[in-house]
Amino acid sequence: MDKKKTPLTHHYFVDEAGDLNLFNKKGQVLLGKEGVSYFFMVGVALLPNLAEAQRQLEELRRKLLADPYFQGVPSFQPEQKKTALAFHAKNDLPEVRREVFKLLPQLGVKVQVVIRSKPALVREAQALFRYHRRKLKDNDIYDDMVMRLFKNLLHKADRNEIVFARRGTSPRYAALQQAIERAKQNFAAKWGNPGDTPTAINSAFPHQQVGLQVVDYYLWALQRFYERREDRYFNLLAKDFRLIMDLDDKRYKPYGSWYSDSNPLTLDKLAWSFHKAKK
Repeated sequence: MDKKKTPLTHHYFVDEAGDLNLFNKKGQVLLGKEGVSYFFMVGVALLPNLAEAQRQLEELRRKLLADPYFQGVPSFQPEQKKTALAFHAKNDLPEVRREVFKLLPQLGVKVQVVIRSKPALVREAQALFRYHRRKLKDNDIYDDMVMRLFKNLLHKADRNEIVFARRGTSPRYAALQQAIERAKQNFAAKWGNPGDTPTAINSAFPHQQVGLQVVDYYLWALQRFYERREDRYFNLLAKDFRLIMDLDDKRYKPYGSWYSDSNPLTLDKLAWSFHKAKK
């Protein structure tokens, strides 16, 4: 007698890197100002064994917290709510980042990222206001990127559980659900109806979901690659990036440049995008 197959659940975790600051209150373009990024990214990490990833990352954090070398370090104090609470690449010390980067490739993570160039978004926003008297809203940009991100992912398991990093004070469940439904519809329109895979959507803070700490590190590495042309962090994790969609690098295709195993992302390929963004 055949054993009943255990339903497969995919656990996805979504975060962003960069910002969507385009204009100041006077309508002046902010690009080039200190603290304003040239790129905005939304990424998703699939963790094939969520429980094991949580165990290993929590074990690493306990080990680091018990290390006398870090005694007295502010980010290790519970009241600071930084490394003592959760890993966060921007806030973690270089010594901590190194340990996390050593661990991540062992977890079998699969990452996909959608990237928008903010100079392109500025032009989009200006045209939208000029011809339609409408503002380009941050949430509209984000939701469109989420839809593109999940277009080819939601049919691969019996059930999907997606956790989004909280953006602001509202979880925005309805809007995110709508973006996911659009992703399903776009896949069905291209490949035929794959069936309505049950998909649960939640939002959380990184200390509540270890998967958000994982995707944060991958996005931080890719952001450094794009913003600073610094590839040493990206190279440590490069094999886990299954697809990177640079929507505004349209030199060869109208839908942008897609990087994967068959077209690996390198600094040489990025050079054009970087200089274009700086203009």
